[in-house]
Amino acid sequence: MLIVANWKAYVEDGAKAKKLFATSKKLKSTHRSDIVLAPPGPLLGMLAMNNKSSVAFAAQDVSSTTGGAKTGEVLASVYANVGATYSIVGHSERRAMGDTNTTITEKLSHALAHGLIPILCIGEHTRDSEGKYLSFIREELTTALEPLAPKDRTKIIIAYEPLWAIGKTATAAIVPADLAEMVSYIRKVLGELLSGKASARSLVLYGGSVEPENAFLLAKDSGINGFLVGHASVDVSAFSALIKNLG
Repeated sequence: MLIVANWKAYVEDGAKAKKLFATSKKLKSTHRSDIVLAPPGPLLGMLAMNNKSSVAFAAQDVSSTTGGAKTGEVLASVYANVGATYSIVGHSERRAMGDTNTTITEKLSHALAHGLIPILCIGEHTRDSEGKYLSFIREELTTALEPLAPKDRTKIIIAYEPLWAIGKTATAAIVPADLAEMVSYIRKVLGELLSGKASARSLVLYGGSVEPENAFLLAKDSGINGFLVGHASVDVSAFSALIKNLG
C-alpha cells in the first residue's frame, strides 16, 4: 500500500510537523506500507531537506507557471530541490479554487519535467442512476493525460476521490464493491490512454473519508494500491491505527 498523507492546512507549526514525521518513520520501520507526507510548503522544506529515512514527501500542489514575476507561486523545481518526490495535482479543493483541466495538464507537465511523480486526483461530485458520472471520470482522465507524451502518462499515479464521499463517516462513505467497480473502470480508461499492459501497472489510490475503521476493508478486495488520506493523517492516533490496520 502507498499511503499519501495530505496534511492540507491542518498543521501550522514545526513541532507538530516533526511529531507527525517521527510517527511516520516509526510506522514505516515496522509496517509494509510506503508512506508519503504532503505538508504545507515551508514545513515540507524543513522536514525533507535532510531526510535520510524511507518516508517520502509530496507537494500539495505545484504552480502552472515556469517562473518569473509570479508572486506567491511555488514552482515544481522548488519542491524537487527541497526534497519532494511526488506532487498532488488536481485535488478537488484546488479545482474548486479555479484549476481547470488545462491548468491541471500544465501542472502535470511541470511536475514531470522536474522529476516529481504526479498524483492526479479525479472524482465525481455526485452519482446518478444513468451512470453519467462515469463520463465525468473519463473526461477528467482523458483531458489530463492525452496532451502528455505516452511515456509520461505511465508515470502518473491516479487518486480517485469522489466528492460526495468526502467528509462522511467511514460507514457512510463508499463501500468496497462500488470502489472495486470504479477502480476497474479507471483501469479500463487508462488502458485506452496507455500502451500495452502499462495500465495494469499504474497505481490507483483512493481518497474520500479514509479512516482506520474502513481502510482495511476498502483495500482488501477493491484493487486499489493505496490511499490519499486527509484529516486522519494529522491525528497521530488515527494515522497510526490506519497504517497498523493495513498490516
